[in-house]
Amino acid sequence: MTPGSSDAVAVTFTPSGRRGQVARGTTVLDAARGLGVDLDSVCGGRAICGHCQVTVGARPGTDANPDRLAPPGPTERDFDGARPLADDHRLGCIATVVDDVVIDVPAASQVHRQVVRKAVGNVTIDLDPVVRAHHVEVAVPTLDDQRGDLERLEEALAREWDLADLAVAPAALAALQPALAAGDHAVTVAIRDGEVIVAVWPGFVDRLFGLAVDIGSTTIAGHLCELASGQVLASGGRMNPQMAWGEDLMSRVSHVMMHDDGQERLTGAVRQALAELAEQLCDQADVSVEDVLEVVVVGNPIMHHLFFGLDPRPLGTAPFALTTTRALDWPAREVGLAVLHPAARVHAPPCIAGHVGADAAAMVLADGPHRANEVTLLVDVGTNAEIVLGNRHRLLAASSPTGPAFEGAQVSSGQRAAPGAIERVRVDRDTLEPRLRVIGSDLWSNQDGFAEAIATTGITGICGSGIIEVLGQLFLAGVIAADGTIVDPTGAGTSPRIVDHGRTLAYRLHDDPVIEVTQQDVRAIQLAKAALHAGCRLLMDRLGVDQVERVHLAGAFGSHIDPTHALLLGLVPDCAVEHVTSVGNAAGNGAVMALLSRRARREVATVTGRIEKVETATEAAFQEHFVAAMALPHGTSPTPHLAAAVDLPATTATGPQRTASGRARRRNRGDRARRPATDTPTAPHDQEAPHAAHQ
Repeated sequence: MTPGSSDAVAVTFTPSGRRGQVARGTTVLDAARGLGVDLDSVCGGRAICGHCQVTVGARPGTDANPDRLAPPGPTERDFDGARPLADDHRLGCIATVVDDVVIDVPAASQVHRQVVRKAVGNVTIDLDPVVRAHHVEVAVPTLDDQRGDLERLEEALAREWDLADLAVAPAALAALQPALAAGDHAVTVAIRDGEVIVAVWPGFVDRLFGLAVDIGSTTIAGHLCELASGQVLASGGRMNPQMAWGEDLMSRVSHVMMHDDGQERLTGAVRQALAELAEQLCDQADVSVEDVLEVVVVGNPIMHHLFFGLDPRPLGTAPFALTTTRALDWPAREVGLAVLHPAARVHAPPCIAGHVGADAAAMVLADGPHRANEVTLLVDVGTNAEIVLGNRHRLLAASSPTGPAFEGAQVSSGQRAAPGAIERVRVDRDTLEPRLRVIGSDLWSNQDGFAEAIATTGITGICGSGIIEVLGQLFLAGVIAADGTIVDPTGAGTSPRIVDHGRTLAYRLHDDPVIEVTQQDVRAIQLAKAALHAGCRLLMDRLGVDQVERVHLAGAFGSHIDPTHALLLGLVPDCAVEHVTSVGNAAGNGAVMALLSRRARREVATVTGRIEKVETATEAAFQEHFVAAMALPHGTSPTPHLAAAVDLPATTATGPQRTASGRARRRNRGDRARRPATDTPTAPHDQEAPHAAHQ
């Protein structure tokens, strides 16, 4: 065909803008391939998959007349493929061009399209999975053709998909002849990275599956995804069974140090839990677990090493050396996941440094501080808090050993989030009477129907978000002084909520069962929050900033912390309240991105290499920052943003003097700023968060 001849027609594709001339009667799919347009097709143009749907568009000089394509024939009119044909859509593999035309390729028909996965947070993903399906028809063997079936398959892939020099996995080679026989020589093959044939099925298959897993020290959370569409089919989690050997990471490392079979036990436990989670998610989505071809795993360095069977002991002592910081890509069967497809592989993004692992790298990938101009503090609040600070110019990272207090451990009535756990608290600043809400009900305790709503669960304890809120509320009410001491703000012992335990006081939050906030509880939270805040301050020192512009709270627990209460306790440095936000399970979101996008894998590898690690365990300034951060909200740093949002009490750093019996002396109620009793001092943040289990 000569451009400009009577047999040539002009074709323009949107949104790519690619244009050119093709022979009249060319299919839209062939025109797209010839012009390098991103138009999907799994079946190779056989009108089976329905992935190549397009519409006729318009631009100046070319209208949207559908007659610019040949009229639909019986194949399109009666199409009953894997993806139904939408109204006004045409099959690109069937529709032929008869006049100058503008072809619009919808997002759903683009190979490398962007999707927003709301099931794991509002994460935008450029779909480009590492494993893709290709349908081909393979030549039938004859006596005159002595080639093997693999060679005929390779010929078909080269002819129909321009794929050459492919390796083949043993499992795929073993499945080839049975699949050809069952499919009448029409098969679908899965190819990883455009290089390796990893699976073969008879007939047409366009649904391939993968798992994204965040192995936390407390819980293991997973998402089952369809690779081609990016759809999250099922999500779930389970407790990390390694907790039987210690709630904190160092306890598990100590177990490995002290027992010859310690590493084997811990590794076996987490691998079995992940295999069971895979089966659970596949059952939930009615998918065969043997069809899972790709897994992305993220976790802190100790979880990472134990899952991959690497020695975690060097992470227990300085200089906290990792076995490797590079990304890992292993056969699934090598890490105890034999329940998956025989050719399934497990990928882990790079770790950043000792105690800042692949989970932190995935968190950065999902939240994107390296793509922002504002100085952003990204914090995953957990047993071992990961902290990242910076913007597109520079990023720093650290870990801080907060311990399990935020998750209910080391707190007298603490528990993990479950139905019956107190998750929200408000305390009247004049009467000291509490209102509370528990997981399992949307009602507050002073609302009609509350007792009936919790009849099946009762009130069983207080979870992490409830602990944060009750301490913040008691600080506002003057029950907790700035140094963390529980005092009687009336000075007269008139409130039944203030309970004398001899040397210390406690606050009675609930009567039946008895749930109290004790002095020991306050100290446990102070120690945890001071460690977190000190880690943030170290990074700010290194970056040379006194303020952060945004604070993003990540992780299952961080996602349920009320921003104002986080600032009240000084969990994080002072920041405008409206700029302290939850970003969900960012590590899990990053794992999903790495599962569905090769571009995301390249991005996380690049950004991880830029991040500067600050080691809190060896920084002399950490102790100084830690001591100052023990006070509420902080001993030395001003909190102008918090003061603008909340009527803070006029407490001193040391609180009131105590008598020998332990009772606080009477203090003048005018010593603290008074405000009318209201539902909450944090009205903009008093909207009820959805109930969900914290990590």
